[in-house]
Amino acid sequence: MYKILVSDPISPDGLKNLTDHSDFNVDIQTDLNETELAEIIPNYEGLIVRSQTQVTSNIIAAAPNLKVIARAGVGVDNIDVEAATKHGVIVINAPDGNTISATEHSMAMILSMARNVPQAHQSLKNGKWDRKAYRGTELYNKTLGVIGAGRIGIGVAKRAQSFGMNILAFDPYLSEDKAKELNVTRATVDEIAEQADFVTVHTPLTPKTRGIVDKAFFEKAKPTLQIINVARGGIIDEDALVEALDTDQIQGAAIDVFESGPATESPLVAHDKIIVTPHLGASTVEAQEKVAVSVANEIIDIFEHGNVVNAINAPKMSFNEINDELKPYIELSKLTGEVGIQLLEKAPRELQIKYKGDIALDDTSLLTRTLVSGVLRQDLAERVNLINALVLLNEQGVSYNIEKDTKHRGFSNYIELTLINKDTQIKIGATVLNGYGPRIVRINEYPVDFKPEKHQLVINHNDRPGIVGHTGQILGEYNINIASMHLGRTNQGGNALMILSIDHPVTQDVIDALYEIEGFNLIRSVELDVAVSENYNI
Repeated sequence: MYKILVSDPISPDGLKNLTDHSDFNVDIQTDLNETELAEIIPNYEGLIVRSQTQVTSNIIAAAPNLKVIARAGVGVDNIDVEAATKHGVIVINAPDGNTISATEHSMAMILSMARNVPQAHQSLKNGKWDRKAYRGTELYNKTLGVIGAGRIGIGVAKRAQSFGMNILAFDPYLSEDKAKELNVTRATVDEIAEQADFVTVHTPLTPKTRGIVDKAFFEKAKPTLQIINVARGGIIDEDALVEALDTDQIQGAAIDVFESGPATESPLVAHDKIIVTPHLGASTVEAQEKVAVSVANEIIDIFEHGNVVNAINAPKMSFNEINDELKPYIELSKLTGEVGIQLLEKAPRELQIKYKGDIALDDTSLLTRTLVSGVLRQDLAERVNLINALVLLNEQGVSYNIEKDTKHRGFSNYIELTLINKDTQIKIGATVLNGYGPRIVRINEYPVDFKPEKHQLVINHNDRPGIVGHTGQILGEYNINIASMHLGRTNQGGNALMILSIDHPVTQDVIDALYEIEGFNLIRSVELDVAVSENYNI
C-alpha cells in the first residue's frame, strides 16, 4: 500500500476517492512543525498540503521514500520545488479548482467597492444612518479593464458584460479573433489606464507582471478609477496605490492579496479608500472540494498508471531516457526560448523550430517542450512545465512547426527558433561549443557569439564610432559593470547589434539614459534563468 500524509486541513469529501482506495493508506496529521514533520515523513510516499505546511529542503531531504508532493491549491510558494526536483519528487497542484470561486469573489469585490458596502455596513452597525456619505457608482455602461485574459479574467469579463459593462482586455496571447469571439476589445495596459472606470488584474506574478500597475499607470488614470486585485500580491505596486489614493489620482481599491502576509499591519488594510479581504479568492466550500478531488485523483493516477497532468516540475525519468550527447542542449533550448520571447515586442502567434546536424537524428521532443516552456514561462510563470508546455501553447492559439536537417554548415549541432507575430519576427540561432557551453550565434540577420548570462542588454543601433565608449560611460554612471560585450553587424556603417552581459538588472532610468545616445534604435533588457539543474528535471 502507498502511504499518503495529509498535513493541512483538506476537504474530506474531496479526498474520498483516495481514502476509499484499497491501495492507499491516508494519514491526517495537521499542525506539525518542521521537526515533527521531518520525523514522520520518511514513512510516506506522498504528501498533501495547502498553504500552512512549509515543505522545506530539510523536509524533502528527510523523505527518502517520497514520490509526490501535492498542493491542494494553485501556488506552490510553500514548497521548495528546486529541492523536490533534485530529489526526484514530483510536485503537483490544482490550477483550475478555484476558477469559479476567484471569478465570483472578483465580482463581489467590484460590487462592494462600487457601492461602498463594507463601509456603509460598518457605519450602520455603529449607529449612523448616513446615506450621502456612501453614494455609489453604477457598473452599467462603464468600462472594465481586465489585465490578464486567462480563465478567471475572461470569467470576470463575461459576468461584467451581464451588468452592461464594456470590456478592455490585455493579454499577450489574446488574439483579435478570440477577442471578437468574446466581444471584448484588445487594449494595451496604457490604454486600459487611460480609459477604464474599473480595473481588475488576473495575471501570474512574474518579473514582467510585477508592478505592472504602478505609479505611471495611476498617473494616466481617471480620478474615478476603482481597481481590484484577487490574483497575486505584487501585481499592483502597493506604495504607488496608496500614493494614488492619498492624492486623489484614483477613487478606490479592493484588495484580496498582498505582497506579504498575513497583512494585518499593511497600510492597505488601514486605508479608508481600500476594502480588503484576507485572501478569500479560493475560500469556498466548492473550491476547496474541487482542489482536493483534483490532487487526490492525480495521486492515484501517478502511482497506478504513471500519468502526470499538473506537475510543476518534470518527471525524473525524462532526463535519464535521453542520450548523453543531447543533454547539454536541454539548457540551450530553455535559454533560446527565454531570449527569443524577450526580444519579440508582442506575443508570438507562430513558432518555427529547426534542428540541424547530428541532433536531428535524435528524438527532440524533450528539447521542443523545454524550448516552448522557456517561451511561455515569461507570461504563464509556474503554470508551465515540460509536460503541459505544448498543450498550453495550443491553448494560447500559437502554432508551431518543426524542421530537421542532418546537415548544417559551421556547427555539428544547431537549434534555430523563429517567433512570429504577423509582420514581426525574431530569429535566434544557438549551439553548444565544447568547453564553452551554450552559445547564441545568431539574432535575426546578425552573426553573434555570446554565452547567455543572467542580465543582458540587447541593443539595435547604427554602426558608428564612439558608441561603445559612450555606452560604457553611461552604465558606469549608474554603477553597472559590464561583464562582456559582443558586437554584430551586416556591413560597415549600417545597422548593428550590441549584446552586453552586465552584473545587475537595469532600471527604466538606465534605459532612458541609453536612448540619449545618438544611433541607438531599440534597447531590450533580457533576464535569464541560467541556473542549471543537476539532472535537468526542470
